[in-house]
Amino acid sequence: MNVFYNEEGIGDTLIITLKEIENKTFDRKGDVARIYDEETNETGGFNIFNASSYLQVKAKGLVELNEDLIEKINETIAKNGFEEKLEADFTPKFVVGYVKGKDKHPNADKLSICTVDVGSEELQIVCGAPNVEAGQKVVVAKVGAVMPSGMLIKDAELRGVPSSGMICAARELELPNAPQEKGILVLEDEKYEVGQAFTF
Repeated sequence: MNVFYNEEGIGDTLIITLKEIENKTFDRKGDVARIYDEETNETGGFNIFNASSYLQVKAKGLVELNEDLIEKINETIAKNGFEEKLEADFTPKFVVGYVKGKDKHPNADKLSICTVDVGSEELQIVCGAPNVEAGQKVVVAKVGAVMPSGMLIKDAELRGVPSSGMICAARELELPNAPQEKGILVLEDEKYEVGQAFTF
C-alpha cells in the first residue's frame, strides 16, 4: 500500500494505491471514492477528497505511513460508508540484500537472473547492471517500494522471466556524489547486515 498527497499539485486529495487493476471503475460515497475492478470487484485503492478535514498530512508526494495514520484513514473510509479495512505492511521496502547466485538470462544478452537473500526471503530479480556478481551486498528495492523518481516497484516479467524487486544503483537512489556510469551500488561487506533497512 502506498499513500500520496500533494496539495499544490492535485489539491486536498489523499490517494491510496493498493494494487494494479485492469478494468477500473469507481464508487463514490461522500468524500471517499473506492477504485475497483468491475469484473473481479478487487479494490485497487481509495481517494479521500477534502483530506485535511479528516487527517493531518504534511507530505508532498509519498506519505510516510504509521499505525495512527492507517487508523485515521480507516475511520475516514468507514465514516463515508465503506466497510473495507486497510492494513499496512510496515516492513522496510529498501533493504540490504546478498546476491547468492547469478545466471545468464536465456532471452537477453545484457540481463542476469539473480537470486538475492534479503533476510526474510530469497527473491529472484532480473538485473541489467554490468557489474552485478554473486557474493555482493547490494541495496534491494522490494515490491511496494517507491523510488525517489516516483516509480513504484512491482512484480514484473522481463523477457519472459519473473522478477520481484530491483537491485539499485546509487543514482537511482539519488545518493549524493552518485557515479553516472551504469552499475549497481555495491555495499562494503562488513558495514551491513543482510535484511537490515537501507536508509538514504
